[in-house]
Amino acid sequence: MQTLTVATTPFNDQKPGTSGLRKRVSTFQKPHYLENFVQAIFDSIAAPGGSTLVLGGDGRHYNREAIQVILKMAAANGFARVMVGLDGILSTPAASCVIRKYKTYGGIILSASHNPGGPDGDFGIKYNGSNGGPATETVTGAIYAVSKSIAQYRSVNAPDVALDKPGDHRIGSMTVTVFDPVADYADLMESLFDFGAIRELLGAGFRIKFDAMHAVTGPYAREIFVNRLGASAASVMNAVPLPDFGNGHPDPNLTYARELVETMYGDNAPDFGAASDGDGDRNMILGRHFFVNPSDSLAIIAANAHLVPGYRSGLAGIARSMPTSAAADRVAESLGIPCYETPTGWKFFGNLMDAGKVTLCGEESFGTGSDHVREKDGLWAVLFWLNIVAARKQSVETITLEHWTQFGRNVYSRHDYEGIPTDAANGVMQLLHDSFKTLPGKEFGRYAVAFCDDFSYTDPVDGSVSTGQGVRILFTDGSRIVFRLSGTGTEGATLRIYLEAFEPDVSKHKLDAQTALAELISIALQVTELRARTGREAPTVIT
Repeated sequence: MQTLTVATTPFNDQKPGTSGLRKRVSTFQKPHYLENFVQAIFDSIAAPGGSTLVLGGDGRHYNREAIQVILKMAAANGFARVMVGLDGILSTPAASCVIRKYKTYGGIILSASHNPGGPDGDFGIKYNGSNGGPATETVTGAIYAVSKSIAQYRSVNAPDVALDKPGDHRIGSMTVTVFDPVADYADLMESLFDFGAIRELLGAGFRIKFDAMHAVTGPYAREIFVNRLGASAASVMNAVPLPDFGNGHPDPNLTYARELVETMYGDNAPDFGAASDGDGDRNMILGRHFFVNPSDSLAIIAANAHLVPGYRSGLAGIARSMPTSAAADRVAESLGIPCYETPTGWKFFGNLMDAGKVTLCGEESFGTGSDHVREKDGLWAVLFWLNIVAARKQSVETITLEHWTQFGRNVYSRHDYEGIPTDAANGVMQLLHDSFKTLPGKEFGRYAVAFCDDFSYTDPVDGSVSTGQGVRILFTDGSRIVFRLSGTGTEGATLRIYLEAFEPDVSKHKLDAQTALAELISIALQVTELRARTGREAPTVIT
């Protein structure tokens, strides 16, 4: 087997975001582009000889080709073994599970999460460390530094590895193990939740509908819901992973999971609905004619964790991203445990979990998880809800309404303006920064501004400081508006506006969120001059 050293030149756009490097498929297909970034990973992590790497992705276009490239580069860079998911498939939470279970040096996950797929869509790659979580900012910074000066990469001249059946293969002295990507993860879920109670619930006529959105969770959902829990095969829809996600947008929200939403709000709707995204780390929860906001979902999971076998011993703490509503804070206070407010990005939760400071964590962007892995976990959240329903024998809507009665309702919504010209989006954020001196004390109808800032965070574990994490406008009554530019897209900019108001009055708990937040929405549009600056009359997505 011949080892190749290939001369290359740097690309200037390989800075990883909060979830690795995401670009158009056509960008990754450029000569040397993928190879440069993979070599930058290997050079940065300096894995010792004999190390094992986990590898797989969400099955999107270019997934298989990228895996073959990475396998040959891993062999040339001294890895002893690479574990690859069957057919190149491996959900993000399952990758974290496998890294942790087999104590590998780390893993490479190929996914652009909830972004569209196909030859004209997006592709992504990220490195996860030995704890199973996304690379720290120190590591991603080192990867970027190498990518800016790289002059060569290493590979081997070897045939492609067959990925269509389990077994061991050799590339020179390196072993490639093609393994079942579902089994270890499904076993972990069965160890955490009361599968007997959920089976009994489903056997008594409780109907569920899970939308895998032609993404990675289809095989996982069939194994868990159908094979292990006894749900009907029809309970899982869009279950076959496709390179273009069935020409869909694998983002589990009310806009892109339209087929599921129409089912859950239609006649003879199932009792419970859920969806997950491209790589399986996000979730949406629905009851019959009822949507559970992700911020509420985290709070309700925390308040009912004592009903679930894997969490009956108690919670060390809860963490939420800054834009996520304070609903979880109220639960933490009632339980007498800490609640941490972090920047957006799962790596911040990973530090807290590794230090034993938190058990549950979540982001308003449909991500929820716990210390069982170091990634957000869509199917885990779905199973947690089913376990709660089975234990309480109540509907999703009743459980949510009773939670609001006890804790009050944090009325919450997120408005996404996708694909805005980058200059216009940056102009909106600059306008907000320029308003910091004039906004405090200003009144907008019944709302008065208490203060505004750009959120920064000092990590209580490693002392690292993260600045520029989102502009906050906080009002004297506790309401707030948050503005952020998302780092998960590949074209233009996505401006996210988060709106939150606390409502203790039970008689107002059933109000539509957009109606209840109408004044705050108007204020957000006024202070950003958004319509004039972007030409957008309405958000792309409202959740």
